[in-house]
Amino acid sequence: MSEPASHLRIGVFGVGAIGQMVARHIDEGRLNAILSGLADEDGPKAASFAASLRTATPIFDMAGLLAHSDWIVEAASQAALPVLIPAVLAQRKNVLVMSVGGLLAREDWFREAQRCGCRILFPSGAIAGLDGLRSACVGQMESVTLTSRKPVRALTGTRYVAERGIQLASLTEDAVIFDGLAADAARAFPATSNVAAALALTVGDRCEVRVRIVASPASSRNVHEIEARGEFGSLRIVIQNVPSETNPKTSKLAALSALATLASIADSPLASKPSSVQRAATPIQSIPAPASK
Repeated sequence: MSEPASHLRIGVFGVGAIGQMVARHIDEGRLNAILSGLADEDGPKAASFAASLRTATPIFDMAGLLAHSDWIVEAASQAALPVLIPAVLAQRKNVLVMSVGGLLAREDWFREAQRCGCRILFPSGAIAGLDGLRSACVGQMESVTLTSRKPVRALTGTRYVAERGIQLASLTEDAVIFDGLAADAARAFPATSNVAAALALTVGDRCEVRVRIVASPASSRNVHEIEARGEFGSLRIVIQNVPSETNPKTSKLAALSALATLASIADSPLASKPSSVQRAATPIQSIPAPASK
């Protein structure tokens, strides 16, 4: 029998915009869980952030974080996943992945998670309506397309833009800078394509997910338009996401979705205000992975 969900130990791997928001919410008692530790390749950055928290929070290397956690929140980068995910599974732990593009074409990780009774989850992130799309995919699918309109500053500095000599600063109107498959979008824009990756993982092999990325000099928000057609009929979803205050490449809704997912895992409501109650750490039983489809 597992221990009470309120004793869930959550470790945060990566202390960027999302990692900090998750860690702070746990530290302030807004989740029925405790913050077991932090890990980041930038040790001084992690230490500086830890010093701003209400409770003493240890800084670990990856192995230490796994040893002291039941769930890991990955908020680092796609590049971290080939090392992190096998280590998580080897230790029979669970992981919530924010760098969703790194999960594409890694069915081996999901198979291993099922074999060892672990879970690899990704939140709906910046997308509304994933449940409806997942239901639609039970029947025949004809097409799924995503048009992501992003502020120029959210695309500045990406390798794809630099390699193609795209002059974002000179744009005076919206311009399509990418048109292709979701998997290619995830590789081209690893820091800004989690919506495309989440769609591709949801749809699976039912049909290809086509992606258009539009650089918009006039926009201050990430606007995603999803259109799907199939046996069920048609579906159109439009989301306007406010970027994170500290990282324009990340939507605030993605971080909020991570918190909502963790609240579900911890089997508790997500408090809107800090709590004065701090809870002790107790390990819980791993939650089995769902059967593959």
